[in-house]
Amino acid sequence: MSSRDDDGLRWDGDDDPTLHVTPDAEPDERPAPEADDESTPPMEPEQVSEEDSPPAGGGNVALVAYGVLGGVYALWTLGWVLGTLRLRDWIERATETVADVMFQGSMVLAIAAPALWFLTTLAATRGKRTWQRFVWLGAGVVLLIPWPFVMVGVIGQ
Repeated sequence: MSSRDDDGLRWDGDDDPTLHVTPDAEPDERPAPEADDESTPPMEPEQVSEEDSPPAGGGNVALVAYGVLGGVYALWTLGWVLGTLRLRDWIERATETVADVMFQGSMVLAIAAPALWFLTTLAATRGKRTWQRFVWLGAGVVLLIPWPFVMVGVIGQ
């Protein structure tokens, strides 16, 4: 004989009368947990302040907006990669030297900046309102524009 857990894996037992739900079937009657009379009374609606309530989740629109902004930040990272590599090649051709260590370090930081801004904003605004998170993400989109790519491009002159 098989257990009830295995019944869902086979076609056998479809005619079992205990599985049929009828309109006159009574719901499970479980005793409700009793309220403790000595506990503190619940807060009235006017006593609940806006600061006490947790921030509401963004929902589907916010999730899509995070995806779009994440894509923008990924494009900004790609723009910084292409722009700084192009700028490095231009510097090496113009001066006939290798770009110095300071340029190499700033190039790495510029490439990592969009991803770092996005992740830091998500972590730092975890308990804040959704609009505050979007303000910081929008500020990052404006501040981190890959200027070497915008001004020269990949092909450039």
